[in-house]
Amino acid sequence: QVQLVESGGGLVQAGGSLRLSCAASGTVFSPNVMGWYRQAPGKQRELVAVITSVGRINYADSVKGRFTVSRDNAKNTVYLQMNSLKPEDTGVYYCWLNYNSNVWGQGTQVTVSS
Repeated sequence: QVQLVESGGGLVQAGGSLRLSCAASGTVFSPNVMGWYRQAPGKQRELVAVITSVGRINYADSVKGRFTVSRDNAKNTVYLQMNSLKPEDTGVYYCWLNYNSNVWGQGTQVTVSS
């Protein structure tokens, strides 16, 4: 059974940067999609950025130009480089993998102070 383990969250001031990582353990078949969702307090979970196993990328409009998603297929790992962070980026960031079904990570907290 595939599991996702995230790392890299934390507290940062507005304008700062953070890098999230998510490694999938177990056998991951291709094609697949990996990426990141986030959930702010009192709000629904929303897509941040996703990337397919052949490199197609989709970003939420709110993060375009600031966030960069990438992946290492050999390591079954996806990354999210977050620059120019804003307080509204605060939330729990969840790693996501889809090939036959949806797999979610446990979430990592990102807090951006103003």
